[in-house]
Amino acid sequence: MKRFVLGLLAATAMTATAFAQEDIKPGLLFDLGGKFDKSFNEASFNGAEQFKNETGIEYVEFEISNDAQREQALRRFAEDGRNPIVMAGFSWASALEVVAEEFPETNFAIIDMVVDKPNVRSVVYKEQEGSYLVGVLAAMASETGTVGFVGGMQIPLIGKFECGYASGVMETNPEATVIRNYTGDTPAAWNDPTRGGEITRSQIDQGADVVYHAAGGTGVGVLQAAADAGKLGIGVDSNQNGLHPGSVLTSMLKRVDVAVYNAFTDAKNGEFTPGFNVLGLAEDGVGYAVDENNESLITEEMKAAVEEAKAKIIAGEIEVHDFMSDNSCPY
Repeated sequence: MKRFVLGLLAATAMTATAFAQEDIKPGLLFDLGGKFDKSFNEASFNGAEQFKNETGIEYVEFEISNDAQREQALRRFAEDGRNPIVMAGFSWASALEVVAEEFPETNFAIIDMVVDKPNVRSVVYKEQEGSYLVGVLAAMASETGTVGFVGGMQIPLIGKFECGYASGVMETNPEATVIRNYTGDTPAAWNDPTRGGEITRSQIDQGADVVYHAAGGTGVGVLQAAADAGKLGIGVDSNQNGLHPGSVLTSMLKRVDVAVYNAFTDAKNGEFTPGFNVLGLAEDGVGYAVDENNESLITEEMKAAVEEAKAKIIAGEIEVHDFMSDNSCPY
């Protein structure tokens, strides 16, 4: 009898695991700016596509056009049995706070914000670490000693990019100047390439010859303006080196694709866990991109310097200021 019960329990566990592996219906919700923003949303899309290509499991997606759609879209996915549901962007937090409680059996993952619910995985990044590295490269590539930063919506999250970048620049060249501007204080700031280009041209007029953006779709205009002026841009989130080969110094990689891929894969394997995930240089969550489009721009001296900085950050010898924990920046 005991052997029968144990066998029954084992069979039940196997059935549950099989259900988790075969019956998942993943969903992905993009932030404003759309899935082909060449940046944050597109990185999310790439992670979902990798999962689909490797497993053959289809997923559904939705691109919102305004903030009012968030809660409705999230609830509709949950009602349709989508599981897990991944949201790209901090702005989903308010809707998730409500919907996660309504659907306690559904697994959710949100990128760039912490939502403390028992069925939510919160994934955040140490953007300041990757931004420090591209700041080192910017300082070494600049011929004028003046570099620029263009942020999207002026919020503490983007302050992590700005402060990390400025720290990398100034600790590489204490005589440097960092010009900083934002494109707005509403979500529209993420999708305004025209404004991004205007700000970049203004920074170039002030002497900047390298401009880093953390502005989502707006950054397309930043990189275009820098290339048109014969200056260097720095991409963000996705590898944007190929947008203007030879004119993008590097891209600060924020591996949003990894967060999406892991959430889908863990759910498929019955291993999805809620809680707080932090991805930095040590976890390969952030970094910088070198490929055939920019390798001629990165000298051996620059590569040695940035790799040394990377190693020191991972070892704790360099501590990059986290603007989210302290809204001030030493530079």
